[in-house]
Amino acid sequence: MAKAVKFDRYGGIEELKVVDVPTPTAGAGQVVVAVMAAGVNPGEAMIRKGALHELWPATFPSGEGTDFAGRVEEVGTGVEGVRVGDEVLGFTDERASHATYVVVGVDQVTPKPAGLSWDIAGSLYVAGTTAFAAVRAVSAEPGDTVAVSGAAGGVGSIAVQLLRAAGVTVIGIASEANHDWLRSVEAIPVAYGDGLVDRIRAVAPDGVDAFIDTFGAGYVEVAIELGVPVERIDTIINVAAVEKYGVKAEGNAAAGTIDVLAELAAQVAAGTVEVPIAAEYPLDRVQEAYRELEQRHTHGKIVLHP
Repeated sequence: MAKAVKFDRYGGIEELKVVDVPTPTAGAGQVVVAVMAAGVNPGEAMIRKGALHELWPATFPSGEGTDFAGRVEEVGTGVEGVRVGDEVLGFTDERASHATYVVVGVDQVTPKPAGLSWDIAGSLYVAGTTAFAAVRAVSAEPGDTVAVSGAAGGVGSIAVQLLRAAGVTVIGIASEANHDWLRSVEAIPVAYGDGLVDRIRAVAPDGVDAFIDTFGAGYVEVAIELGVPVERIDTIINVAAVEKYGVKAEGNAAAGTIDVLAELAAQVAAGTVEVPIAAEYPLDRVQEAYRELEQRHTHGKIVLHP
């Protein structure tokens, strides 16, 4: 038997359980991967709470997890280019990577670069492709000034570095505990809270060209107050602001392809982009992992080790 995280109804962290499940088998065009690491993402917590029921309803018992990295254990008929024992990273659309094994289509995995750790490889897909989409959505160009909320979080930390690699001046909004890291990637740190607009104007006297909101909590309004055009504001979380102001909402769904994941993995392996790891937990401590995630003050990714 395999192990997998499941929940039987919408609710709090206490609904998450690790249970025995049948070990998956590979069908035609599929591979079974023994999971070495799997990322924990805010969207998964929102699904478990029922907050996204209208968009992504859960079918109970529901699994969890999208990102993963591991070793191929079995290949199905018709699979080419992937062999048992290969180290891969990838994604599942079945909420199933928080488990000891996951079965996916062969087009949902890509080779893990040798220099990429399991932690980073297993937590790259959701945050990385979301950051990629958000940067693309605001049409960032060399010489622009772009502000990023939640700039030290899983998505924000990657978005900041992608912007810097594109020759953009980045204003990173984060707690003071994360300011040294932001400076280390050549971003301008600004503390969140009262007076934020004035602080941003002080460090960007010529104005802010675009804004990426990875946190919610009124940051779209901050962007509008700063005079950022709505077509250059992207939020990955504030659905109400999208409907109210007409800002963009491009995230993982806009760039969640295996080709983008492979490109990001190559950049991380080459040292162009750093993916901070905030914490690691064994699978049986999944409740603790989500408890830390839902405090919303982590620097980088939280990872499960099945």
